Amino acid sequence: MNVVAPKIKSELVKELAKLCRNPEDLFGPEGVFQELKKSLVEQLLEVEMEDHLGYPKGEKVEDGRRPNSRNGYTEKTVKTATGPMTVHVPRDREGSFSPKVIPKNLRRLTGFDDKVLALYARGMTTREIQDLLKEIYGTEVSPQLISAVTDTVMERAKAWQSRPVDAVYPIMYLDALFVSVREGSTVRKKALYVALGMGLSGQREVLGLWFQQTEGARFWLSVMTDLKNRGLSDVFFVCCDGLTGFSDAIAAAFPLAIVQTCIVHMIRATLRYVSYVDRKALVKDLKPVYSAPSEEAAQKALDAFEERWGARYPAAAKGWRTRWNEIVPFLAFPGPIRKMLYTTNAVESLNAEFRKALNPRVQFPTDDAALKVLFLAIQGRKTRTMAPKEWGFALAHFQVMFPDRFPTG
Repeated sequence: MNVVAPKIKSELVKELAKLCRNPEDLFGPEGVFQELKKSLVEQLLEVEMEDHLGYPKGEKVEDGRRPNSRNGYTEKTVKTATGPMTVHVPRDREGSFSPKVIPKNLRRLTGFDDKVLALYARGMTTREIQDLLKEIYGTEVSPQLISAVTDTVMERAKAWQSRPVDAVYPIMYLDALFVSVREGSTVRKKALYVALGMGLSGQREVLGLWFQQTEGARFWLSVMTDLKNRGLSDVFFVCCDGLTGFSDAIAAAFPLAIVQTCIVHMIRATLRYVSYVDRKALVKDLKPVYSAPSEEAAQKALDAFEERWGARYPAAAKGWRTRWNEIVPFLAFPGPIRKMLYTTNAVESLNAEFRKALNPRVQFPTDDAALKVLFLAIQGRKTRTMAPKEWGFALAHFQVMFPDRFPTG
């Protein structure tokens, strides 16, 4: 059922407009909207008190006595997303009134917490959030309060990190980026492992984030084991960077998975040996290798590449030959779906969003502090996550290629 927002009478809008000479009068910490919010809250408190006492304010009784009655007001200031708000909370003589609009001991409304988390998700430090809230909304908050608000994210993040995942993902992308984390008096670059799954619906899902001192195949095995423990039983195709031992780690957990070294990573690794002036021409000559119609054609293209560049850059072609069995698996698939198989661009796009959130914070005091920012970045993702247009064709191909492993439900 659609919820229709109540329509505000035009007469009221006109009256409010008379009170405003500039946007500050309307939206500022002491503007009309803040006063309206305050008046509405106080009116709701009055309604609650009437309901609690069982009779409206000012109603007379014959003997002049009530079992309980009003006893003035208490001022209470709460922090809101638009600044501090001081309201008059009615009291009763028995002290039994417990309002629901602003419960006892509440010092900030939900919108305030949302505002703090939004700023934290952008990578702002606790001190920066404190200064911004004071400058824009006139709200004085302590660093401890901001930390308390952001700490509530950790429970959600840890629950998300240990949640069950699907049993089958046709494609999984694995990659790592590095985050500066303080350990004692030293700041270290720690590897953040990212697993991105392409589900049967074609939508991409971040399966988890893991921190480790350095990127290594042994730790990737522990990542695979964690995913298995959370319900993942099979992956058809895994695309990853060219880390030595990576394929062995994947094979240990998912022996039937096809492991593909990311072509973009291979090109970058090749260019490490190449002079800047030759890079453009060399990359052009590499393209026939990974765009070949078959493995045989790719082998001939690599021979031609080595014939032209081998004398000047012997390590360039050697790197491709050494990893050949992990470079060519995608060539066994139809052209329309190869692009989603031979590159980790999907997870690198995610990593770009992570870096955007992380960069304002040069370093983090703990792994958890970085994880909070990354988790909030995932929750607030605006990147298109719809299935690729070729996904139906890809899924049909997987179903034919892996009939015994394809889910029937």
